[in-house]
Amino acid sequence: MPEKYIVNLSTEERKYLHQLTHKGKYPARRFKRAQILLLSDEGHADETIARMLHVGESTVHRTRQKCVDGGVEFALSEQPRPGGKRKLDGRAEAMLIATACSDAPTGQKRWTMQMLAARLVELQLVDSISDETVRRVLEKNDIKPWLNQQWCISQVNADFIWRMEEVLDLYEQPYNPSEPVVCFDERPVQLVSETRTPLPLEPGKPKRYDYEYKREGTCNLFAFFQPLAQWRHIKVTDQRTAQDFALCMQYLVDVLFPFAHLIHVVLDNLNTHTPAALYQTFDAAQARRILERLQFHYTPVHGSWLNMVELEISVLSRQCLDRRIPSTEELSREVAAWEASRNQAKASVNWRFTNTQARITLERLYPQPSLSESNLSKS
Repeated sequence: MPEKYIVNLSTEERKYLHQLTHKGKYPARRFKRAQILLLSDEGHADETIARMLHVGESTVHRTRQKCVDGGVEFALSEQPRPGGKRKLDGRAEAMLIATACSDAPTGQKRWTMQMLAARLVELQLVDSISDETVRRVLEKNDIKPWLNQQWCISQVNADFIWRMEEVLDLYEQPYNPSEPVVCFDERPVQLVSETRTPLPLEPGKPKRYDYEYKREGTCNLFAFFQPLAQWRHIKVTDQRTAQDFALCMQYLVDVLFPFAHLIHVVLDNLNTHTPAALYQTFDAAQARRILERLQFHYTPVHGSWLNMVELEISVLSRQCLDRRIPSTEELSREVAAWEASRNQAKASVNWRFTNTQARITLERLYPQPSLSESNLSKS
C-alpha cells in the first residue's frame, strides 16, 4: 500500500536538516525527527526507518504527517501537551499560599506538607490532595515554610546613624602610631575532646572521627585587631566578665600599646563593655589612669557588623577553631600559631564601606531632618 504522507524535501530543507544532524546541540527529539525526515526523503519505508533509528513506526508516521501538513519546522517542533487537570484552582492555590505563610497551629513548630494538604481538605477546597502537589505549588511560588533564617533586624534611627558614621569616619583616618585604632570583641569557645582515637586520612578515605565526644567546659577569646597595622592578638581567658574586660583594657594600655598617647577602641554595646567595669575592678586612680588613654567608639545596637574584628573572628573560626580542641592550653597554642602566621602574612581587611557609600546605599533609611536648609538660613 503506497504511503499516504510522502516527504519530498527541497534542496534548502535538505541542507538545513543535514546541518542540524551534524553540528550544534539540539534536544534529542528534534534531532531524531530530522533524521526521520531525511530518511523519508530518501524513500525508506516507515518500518525500515523505525528499525534504523530505534523508534516506533507510529513516531515515523506522525513525523511524516506533520511535515506534509505544516512543513519541516512544524514537524521538528515540540507541540504543547495538554497535561492533566489542575489539582488546585486559583482560589485554592491562593489559600494554600496564605496558609503556608501564616503561623503554624498551636503545638507545632511549622507547617508541614501533610498539614497543609489536610487543611485544604478541611476547608473543603479539594476532596483530596497529595503532599507532592502541595510541595510543587509552594516551590513554584518560592515559599519554604520549613526554612527559618536568623537575621539581625536593626532599627535604623538617628542614634544608629550617628554611631555608624562615627565608626566609619574613624576607619578613614590615616595611620597614626600615637593614636592607634583597635577593634575589640570576644567569642566563646566550647572545649571538646575525643572519646575514641580518630582514623587518619588515607588515599581514597577521608579522616574519620567518632560522632561521640566529651565536653570539657568552655572558655573565651578576646580579640584585638588593628586594621591599618595589619596586626591582631587573641587572648584566651576562662570567662568574659566585666572584670575580664577591665583586665583586657589594662593589658591593651600597659602591654600592647604602652607608648600610645590615646587608643581608639571600637567595640559593641555588651553590658560589660563600659568604663564602669574598670572602677569595679581597680581602685579609682588606676581606673582613671587607664581610661584617660582610651576612647571608646561604640557600634550601633544590632550594628556589630561595623566592627572589623568580626571579620577576623570569622576567619579564626574557619581556619583554626572548626575542630575539637580539648583544653585551654591546647587552644592557646593553636590560636597563638594562627595569630603569628596571619600577622607574618600581614593579612588585613579590605574595608570599602565609607560614610559616602553609606549615604548612597542607605539613603532611604536615613532619618529626615526636622529643619530644612531654608529654615536654617532664616534662623
